Amino acid sequence: MSDSDTACATGKIRLFVGADLREDGGVEFSRDQTHYLVNVMRRGVGDTVLVFNGRDGEWAAEIVKAGKRSCLAELRTQTRAQDQVPDLHLLFAPVKRARLDFLVQKATELGVAAIRPVRTAHTNVARVKEERLAANVIEAAEQCGRLTVPEVLPSLNLEAALSEMGTRKLMFCDEGGNVPPAAEALAGLERGPWAVLIGPEGGFSEDERAMLHARPNTAAVSLGPRIMRADTAAIAALSLWQAALGDW
Repeated sequence: MSDSDTACATGKIRLFVGADLREDGGVEFSRDQTHYLVNVMRRGVGDTVLVFNGRDGEWAAEIVKAGKRSCLAELRTQTRAQDQVPDLHLLFAPVKRARLDFLVQKATELGVAAIRPVRTAHTNVARVKEERLAANVIEAAEQCGRLTVPEVLPSLNLEAALSEMGTRKLMFCDEGGNVPPAAEALAGLERGPWAVLIGPEGGFSEDERAMLHARPNTAAVSLGPRIMRADTAAIAALSLWQAALGDW
């Protein structure tokens, strides 16, 4: 972790914890968090850290014990009540490691509720380390100030992922068809549970495109005249959805 990864704009350190957060409660930081606080950031007894768990809002916690292997803090005041992001999932074909890290970090900053890697006919990356995805979304949530952490859903093939979505509305970014621009396609549509689907670098196969166009509750959209890399397309698509139907 770095200072820029875990400090919000006010300069306060924010850390995600699993414990329940309540008045007069306490929190014990993990060994990695202890190392970060004590050895990297030089925090000690009496210093304040912001903590959140995705359920109980954000709290200011005062460090009361700072050792080499353990660090304890007591909760003082709730700084922000719990909120929720829009019910938006991101489905994407995995890309190479560095770009994958970037993609999930930016998706977290853009307010997705869940991310799911999907395998398609032209997916080049065979395996995704879900624990690495989880670490990336936590660090991004700490940095950007959000009070929830996106759920990392298990990787599925495209057909299974679509089946599991049920009636959830889908924004399908179709670079291979004659479809309307995203802003036009989303105008006037209802909010609620949605997903954004980004394809692999080689695009969707014709069979996959036919399946997606036949699916109910699916809006096929264009992201413009230029071919984007998958990580760029994800950022563009999420931004357009947030502007039309989200919390922007």
